Amino acid sequence: MSDIKKIKDEFLERLNKDLSIESVNQIKSELFGKNGKISSSFKILGSLPTEERKKFASDLNYVKDELQEKINKKIQQIEIKEINSKLENEKVDVTLPERNIVQGKIHPVSQVIDELSSIFSEIGFSVEEGPDVENEHYNFTALNTPDNHPARDMHDTFYLDDKKELLLRTHTSPVQVRTMLKGKPPFKIIAPGRTYRSDSDQTHAPMFHQVEGLHIDKNINMGHLKGCLNYFIKSFFEVDKIKMRFRPSHFPFTEPSAEVDIGYELKNGKIVIGEGDKWLEILGCGMVHPNVLKNVKINPDKYQGYAFGIGIDRLAMLKYGINDLRAFFETDYRWLNHFGFDPLDVPSNYRGLSR
Repeated sequence: MSDIKKIKDEFLERLNKDLSIESVNQIKSELFGKNGKISSSFKILGSLPTEERKKFASDLNYVKDELQEKINKKIQQIEIKEINSKLENEKVDVTLPERNIVQGKIHPVSQVIDELSSIFSEIGFSVEEGPDVENEHYNFTALNTPDNHPARDMHDTFYLDDKKELLLRTHTSPVQVRTMLKGKPPFKIIAPGRTYRSDSDQTHAPMFHQVEGLHIDKNINMGHLKGCLNYFIKSFFEVDKIKMRFRPSHFPFTEPSAEVDIGYELKNGKIVIGEGDKWLEILGCGMVHPNVLKNVKINPDKYQGYAFGIGIDRLAMLKYGINDLRAFFETDYRWLNHFGFDPLDVPSNYRGLSR
């Protein structure tokens, strides 16, 4: 016990002096480091007689706790002293001009995704998401895309392995498949997100954004599809009337399939939706193919529905007068300051629903 008391008295005396943080840390290392005096004292416990071991351990723990508490208080005192010294010697010049506050902007793509989610939520759609890295089954096979379809070609699809089993999704339609497999009809969802295709020019990018829509229930028909799209287009473009036409088309996962055009005219170099005699293709859609329903274990004789796919980036370009898709991804702050949205000053048709 005399040795333990000697250690305690020696280090308490040292800790009572005017020390720096570095000096206190040095003392801490001398006491509790791997070969420190307290650490070494614990190592001899096993060699002591049984009748002495308990008292020695108790006394040693008491000294250890006392020294640790003293060290912690010393560090706290030094830190408070340093803060007080800075407060006394460092002054704030209140005559200096205030620092500029830089407020961020909402990217047009993020803005449009929130607008879409808000508009579709008003007519009963929920938002679903899925992984960007997909497998070949969900991206193609389950969606009735044959093995020889051009979309499977390397020139269109970013494959991540030699077997062409993993890939970056080429559309958000796999989210529809995943949603139907994990639940039971009816389904009424939209799936916004990033998609990837090997393409790049003024109106195409290797990464872009799509929103897929799906409504599966009993007795769903093309009339429901037209009504849904009519409501969406009028709400999104903030017009009371629109001209809309369906042109026959082909998609592996819908039958019948259609491209949707809307009427527009050019005024002062800008596209005005809802007026004029010109036509602009805006999305693809159709009734869900029976094979797709069979692939997700849904009886096509009992249930049917429609699906649609819309390019989010293209919608942003049309609504907000952006003429080059590549600018969306160039991280040019001047461009974002011009086309971005103030978080506190959103468009009039924005409902405030976040993803």
